[in-house]
Amino acid sequence: MIDRFSDAVKNELQAYVYRLIDPRDGKTFYVGKGRGDRVFQHVKEVESISTDQNSIMNPKLETIAEIKRAGFEVKYLIHRHGMNDDTAYQVEAALIDAYEYLHNSVRGHYTSINGLSTVDEILHRYNLPEASFSHGHNLLVITINKLRGRRDPKVIFDLVRYCWKLRIERAASVEYVLAADRGVIVGAFKPLRWTPAVAKDFPDIVGMKDEPHRLAFQGERAPQEIWDIYVAEHGKRINPMDIPPARQACRYISPA
Repeated sequence: MIDRFSDAVKNELQAYVYRLIDPRDGKTFYVGKGRGDRVFQHVKEVESISTDQNSIMNPKLETIAEIKRAGFEVKYLIHRHGMNDDTAYQVEAALIDAYEYLHNSVRGHYTSINGLSTVDEILHRYNLPEASFSHGHNLLVITINKLRGRRDPKVIFDLVRYCWKLRIERAASVEYVLAADRGVIVGAFKPLRWTPAVAKDFPDIVGMKDEPHRLAFQGERAPQEIWDIYVAEHGKRINPMDIPPARQACRYISPA
């Protein structure tokens, strides 16, 4: 089984986008961007974890382990190559949008700005007013990107409050948390208490797992005057410079 490229091949590949395919059903279960031998690293990670009984695998690695236990090998497919990094990130994000049931934990670069949208969503988004962050508030913008057209306040609240890689000292200074979906603010909430993300402390959120190394917050809908500033009736667009990076999801905005 091939598990590395020669230097000559790496030089031709440059930045590339790849898919991992389950040979048992032919379905793509992961899309990634890489250079060098990146495409092979996921299987190697499973092989190293298998010797550590205390390790917990994420869904991607568990799928790889199941494939190997069944006597098969992961199929590698290089979807595009010979690109620079920026172009490769765009291709990766487009493929992540195109394939269902992926085990990618992040939706890809630029998804928050110009990711998969219907024509109606495009028209709605770009006709919205732009949000202003000059009102003197300590803010935390969190990209959720899982609404799929829904605007249920309870769904938005549950998605934005659980759970994120944040330092509690910094999070505690936040006055309002703004929920963003593909570059549009769709909710504003007042955090009352930040705690480690332990599911039993959030019994009203269904299906969450314990992630004590991350933070979640107890809170409430922001007062109407704050909602009107940042969300209004239909949401407000965020300047692309203020949208959290794809692989971070969160961005602090300090008073102007």
